Amino acid sequence: MPPPADRRSFTMAVTAQAADIDELGHVNNAVYLRWIQDAATAHWSAVAPPEHRDAYVWVVTRHEIDYLRQTLKGETLGLTTWVGEPKGARFDRTVEIAGPGGGIRVKAVTTWALIDKATGRLARVRPDIAAPFLTPAAD
Repeated sequence: MPPPADRRSFTMAVTAQAADIDELGHVNNAVYLRWIQDAATAHWSAVAPPEHRDAYVWVVTRHEIDYLRQTLKGETLGLTTWVGEPKGARFDRTVEIAGPGGGIRVKAVTTWALIDKATGRLARVRPDIAAPFLTPAAD
C-alpha cells in the first residue's frame, strides 16, 4: 500500500548484517522492530525543523507488525514510512519494508506519542508540528 498522496513519505535503505540473523538463518523479528524505529527517527530528523527536534521527542506506545517474508544476510531492503492524521498527542505511523525485488517483507503500524522535552509530558501535535509530514515534498 503506497503512502497517501497528501503525505510526505521517507525512504531509507538497510542491509541485513550477520548480527541481524537468528538461528533460523534469517533476520530476527526484533531487528525489524529496530529498523522500524530507525526509519521513524530518521524521518523526524529529516523533516522536522530544528526547533521542533530540540523541543520534542517521540515515544512508541504501540506496535502492530505483520511479518510476510524472510530476509537473508546481505539483502538490502527499502524502508518507507509515513504518518496518519494526528490524534491529540499521537500519530500512527506506517512502515513498509520491501525486498530487492520490491515485494513487501514487513508491514507495520506503530503509534507514537509526542513528549515535550522540557516538561516530560505529552504534548498535542499542533498543526505546525504535523504540517511537514502531511504535505508532500516539492519536486
